[in-house]
Amino acid sequence: MRVIVVGLGVQGRKRLAVAGAEAVATVDPFHADADYRNVQDVPLSSYDAALLCIPDEPKLELITYLLSNGKHLLVEKPLFAEKQADLVALRELAAKNCAVCYTAYNHRFEPHFVGMKKLIESGRLGRIYSVRMFYGNGTARLVRDSAWRDQGAGVLPDLGSHLLDTALFWFGKPAAPFKVFSANCFENRAPDHVSFGANGSPVLQMEVALLSWRNHFFCDIFAEGGSAHIQSLCKWGPSTMTVRDRVLPSGRPDEESTTLVQADPTWELEYTHFKNLCKKGQSNIDNDIWINDVLVGLAREIPGAEA
Repeated sequence: MRVIVVGLGVQGRKRLAVAGAEAVATVDPFHADADYRNVQDVPLSSYDAALLCIPDEPKLELITYLLSNGKHLLVEKPLFAEKQADLVALRELAAKNCAVCYTAYNHRFEPHFVGMKKLIESGRLGRIYSVRMFYGNGTARLVRDSAWRDQGAGVLPDLGSHLLDTALFWFGKPAAPFKVFSANCFENRAPDHVSFGANGSPVLQMEVALLSWRNHFFCDIFAEGGSAHIQSLCKWGPSTMTVRDRVLPSGRPDEESTTLVQADPTWELEYTHFKNLCKKGQSNIDNDIWINDVLVGLAREIPGAEA
């Protein structure tokens, strides 16, 4: 498959490295080493798919152009729109032109995320009561100094979209409505710390921050038959998954733990997954429609975050 990489920031460089010889051109209006300044200048006959690693604002316009010309798309998350109808229109456009539109959530390919999904589906944990997730990095100052990132709902769509997609990956679409528990602008104009969740089955508690000076992720799942826990991601390693089997009527649980110290495998795994989806003609825009709906609703609860 011949691909072009649009946007040569941090994510774009990663996508370019993984695509290797399949990348036939790069596009970026600001980087001097890009082959083109505008995607419209790239001959349509020269590529089959585009990897869009660009800010949120121009996404819908570029996605519409590319899907209209039958090009498959991998879009860096989140795929966000103020009007839900815009995403529905993209879904219809992709189907009409037999093009795949895939929004990238590479954490689905974390070994322990895959392991957690298998554990949940096995039924070993029994009824799941509550899930607590935290995702944080220390980029508050970088975001504040960015020309475009410190605005709107801030950290909520940036990192919160990862947690929402993780819940979708593990449990399917939650039925209970989401609420903001707290939102703060400690160092930034837009929120740099937000906690939110849904009081459903399971109860979901989520926290995202730009103020975690050591990048970190953790998840705790508490259930009828025991509990399961993830500490950190492979890219920040070591990454550990612990499963505890409940002892009745009470007592110290039996425990097994697996720790991984390895390079981040998710980028290559996700790129292979994307190419397989292109062969099958499968998009994942329905996921984006749900995530977008939740994020828009949460942003409305944060003063000034709708913009």
